[in-house]
Amino acid sequence: MSCKAAITPPGAPRAPYRRCALALGSLFLLSPVPGWASQSEPAVEQADTVVVTDTALKVAAPVIETPRATSLVEQQALETRAVNKFDEALQYRAGVVSQPYGADNNTDWFFIRGFSAEDSLYLDGLRLFRTGGYFWWLTEPFGLERVEVLKGPASILYGEAPPGGIINAVSKRPGDETQGEVGIEVGNKDHRQLSIDTSGPVEGRDDMRYRMVGLYREGDGELNGTETERYYFAPSLSVDFSEETRVTFLASAMKDEGVPTIGFFPAFGTVEDTPFGTIDRDTNLGQPDYDHLDQRQYTLGYELEHQLDEAWSFEQNFRYSRLELDLRQVYPNAFVTPPRSISRGVVDRDGDYNAFTLDNRLIARTFTDRIENTLLLGVGYQHLDLEYANADSFRTLGDGSSYFTSIDNVDIFAPDHDNFTPPDTGDPTRHDVDRDQAGFYAQNQLRLDDRWIFLAGWRYDTVDSSDDFSDATGSASQGYDDSQMSITGGVMYLADNGLSPYLSYSESFTPVSGTGPDGDSYRPLSGQQWEVGVKYTPMNFDGYVTLAAFDITEDNTLISTGAPVQEQAGERHSRGVEVEAVGYLTDSLQLTAAYTYTDARADISDGLQDERVPFVPYHMASTRLDYAFTGALDGLSLGGGLRYMGETVNSANASTRYRISPTTLVDAMARYDFADNWRVQLNARNLTDEDYVSGCDFYCYYGASRSLTGSLKYRW
Repeated sequence: MSCKAAITPPGAPRAPYRRCALALGSLFLLSPVPGWASQSEPAVEQADTVVVTDTALKVAAPVIETPRATSLVEQQALETRAVNKFDEALQYRAGVVSQPYGADNNTDWFFIRGFSAEDSLYLDGLRLFRTGGYFWWLTEPFGLERVEVLKGPASILYGEAPPGGIINAVSKRPGDETQGEVGIEVGNKDHRQLSIDTSGPVEGRDDMRYRMVGLYREGDGELNGTETERYYFAPSLSVDFSEETRVTFLASAMKDEGVPTIGFFPAFGTVEDTPFGTIDRDTNLGQPDYDHLDQRQYTLGYELEHQLDEAWSFEQNFRYSRLELDLRQVYPNAFVTPPRSISRGVVDRDGDYNAFTLDNRLIARTFTDRIENTLLLGVGYQHLDLEYANADSFRTLGDGSSYFTSIDNVDIFAPDHDNFTPPDTGDPTRHDVDRDQAGFYAQNQLRLDDRWIFLAGWRYDTVDSSDDFSDATGSASQGYDDSQMSITGGVMYLADNGLSPYLSYSESFTPVSGTGPDGDSYRPLSGQQWEVGVKYTPMNFDGYVTLAAFDITEDNTLISTGAPVQEQAGERHSRGVEVEAVGYLTDSLQLTAAYTYTDARADISDGLQDERVPFVPYHMASTRLDYAFTGALDGLSLGGGLRYMGETVNSANASTRYRISPTTLVDAMARYDFADNWRVQLNARNLTDEDYVSGCDFYCYYGASRSLTGSLKYRW
């Protein structure tokens, strides 16, 4: 492939690229490990996905020429680290706290730049809804070809979003060449997995390609008596209707069933010393013979690409999603009754949602001797319809009142699960949630003299959400109806020595349900970020190094002022520095390294101002080396990594303040490729089985224990 073909967006004229060598420096991510040829994707498609990103600008653009901080994790890295849970994917990238609440077997958790990423998850550029308290979409890592992170506010392109950033998972797509993989995997905690991934042209057709991805997995959770079983199937079909028009159809079905982990622990017995010692990290304070999870997910959608003429193209993404949930779980209170008992409640949710997401984009690429300009015009729409019954111990009734009912008490050091009476929480509260969002946006990226890049964007959104709920006591409704304008801008300089400094500004908004003390509806939370950084692709290093400093402010934060309802008089502020490096030190030795400094603070009340937020350490660092032997040991690869999480604090308004000790975790990998098509691999996560608390808010949460897996794969 020529240098121009690798970095020029599909459909654009092949304009001269003075900095071709810098862009090709990122091709290390494509390079197969010596000893086993990569058969995962066709070369052209891999080069495009490696060198360019669609998440940052919604148009194909080289990562090193984007004036925003981004991170990418390719399929090869997911396989090397044996990532079986989505929130493990970003553990070696800067700016992201993974699994802050421990290793839930029914939820993925992230913080980005000091902000919760609960509403920041996307699949193929379209939002994944997490709502209704527990209706949380799950992403299967085996079905992905890469994960992309856009750090900082992203409302200019994605509408409603938290200010920390977004995480976009990209599904596996059909390839031009016949290929396939079958694998088996076993491990501790009764881990078992079967997988298949096959792709290629449809027989007898040169304009149709298919892919079928399937998986079965079972295993125990972190707590005694917890387990899950997963079935996953994701077919896709790509059709060339003409030289100008391609449509890729994407579908998936997934079922999770088992006993969910309830990783809530009191500070007493975890970070606080007691006369009785420490609560064992595998202690189940729920009720394993009563707790149950049955979650089913379905998607059906397409991606349309149509070249209108030499300059203009049209792209459209559409997805229908359905989630069905039956969840029942007992959980402990956060406060211990002396000397060592704790009260418990129950979560009981049963319902489903249907969601439609649509994104339309007109893209114009124009070129002159000095200028390359990319204009993006877009219209997006999201709709969510959620209906569920809530029979929780804590809930809001139809008359607007709220209550909590304790169902029993257990000993936190030795809970008795035998003497349990299933609770009767009364008639459930039934919710009917409707949410609509429509957005209109424009973005322009101007490249001048192969030296300067200027970026500007604008978006206008309208968001309408309602939650109508009722039970035997009556009915009530809450919601919001907001509109918001967001802007972004950036400038970047492309130097011949590989250094690309940049400055950018971006905004976000997050609607808030409810009314303030004055009776008016809450205004959306509003985020603004300034970021300055540099991206470096040195000539003698097959990879990249990025440095970014950011300052994010979120206004209109809800705080307690002593009034019956919260007031929008607070602020949340996060500032920090991120360094990330990924590349090959030699042809056989790959380095992945990251460092993050984050100072995230929030106003809690009139008396608690500018307090550190929980789960976010000042310092995080990670480094990993992977080495592929040659010569007599050809086919053998070894890898290992260290992950450091610095000291964190619990919630500022908790009854007692704690500092959670830092921890360092060790990961390891050994792999051997033999007989051309076979691979055996061993992986260890938290190799030394470090017993640690991942963080505290009002509760505390244990981090994941040691995980050992072994796999055997055959590829063709």
